[in-house]
Amino acid sequence: MPELTRRTLLAGAAATGVLASTASLAQDDLVGGAPDLRGKAILITGCSSGFGRLMAEDFARKGAKVFATMRNLPRPEADELRSLTEAESLDLHVIEIDVTDDAQVAAGVAEAERIAGGALDVLVNNAGISTAGPIEIQDMAATHLLFDTNVYGPHRLARAALPAMRRRRSGQIFNVSSQLGRVMVPGYGQYSPTKFALEAMSEQMAYELVAHGIDITIIEPGGYPTKIWENANRLTMALLDRADERHLAGYPAMIEQLRQRGGGGGSTDPMDVPNAIAAIIGMPPGTRPLRKPVHPGPKPQIPINEVSAKVQVGWLGESPFGPMIKAVHNV
Repeated sequence: MPELTRRTLLAGAAATGVLASTASLAQDDLVGGAPDLRGKAILITGCSSGFGRLMAEDFARKGAKVFATMRNLPRPEADELRSLTEAESLDLHVIEIDVTDDAQVAAGVAEAERIAGGALDVLVNNAGISTAGPIEIQDMAATHLLFDTNVYGPHRLARAALPAMRRRRSGQIFNVSSQLGRVMVPGYGQYSPTKFALEAMSEQMAYELVAHGIDITIIEPGGYPTKIWENANRLTMALLDRADERHLAGYPAMIEQLRQRGGGGGSTDPMDVPNAIAAIIGMPPGTRPLRKPVHPGPKPQIPINEVSAKVQVGWLGESPFGPMIKAVHNV
């Protein structure tokens, strides 16, 4: 197994001033700027709308070779991206990937690597869904769909992309979680459980990939006005319509509130997420944060993230796993 030495490369970065320019930035200051993404091969899931669509357009305009993936092709959103690519002469390729489909994931990543001429530089696991309602009414169909999309999907993509990244000994994976992956709001169904699982899987991968020079960053957005709310309402109404009354009867006020729920996310700017990811891509390898909260308002997960890092370092920092743990937490 390769020695855990990639952090020693930071001395050279510091000498050139690159590290010094980023080390003074707090994690909350990373949103904004216009990093140069030229030469980066970036695959993004869930590009039909929301953060994924914004990232695909923005990163391509910043010079990246973008693989914008989405399910259920052909569809108008794919045609729109192709028209934009032609109109602006962007290096953007639309590929069909349903993150719940093993074969599509393998074929889609292989096609992106073929076009890129090798390993991806960046994988952004952005595709995600939500349903609402108390845990008791979440039937196995709803539960399986959420875990298959929000947890197994990123796992499938990472497994497909990592062999080539490891051979090259470089790469980045961003897993888009949520502040609800660290704190919980009653009535959000299996959304928080899936995001908690994604957080844990991502952190474990971050430790395991230190020796291979691959960075993992968990993006933790707060509420943003994207299509996830519309999709969540549709899935939630279908769930409520098929739910057994013996489960619904325990939560009349919550169920009524769900039936009246409209959109969400407030007036925040969804471009905060692409901006944060682009800024982190531009950081020197080995200095990138494990977690990045993104929202202009309260970020209740920050103290949890801080104590979690402290516990990990305190528990395992002097064990045989210590070099991995300290590398990820920049200790």
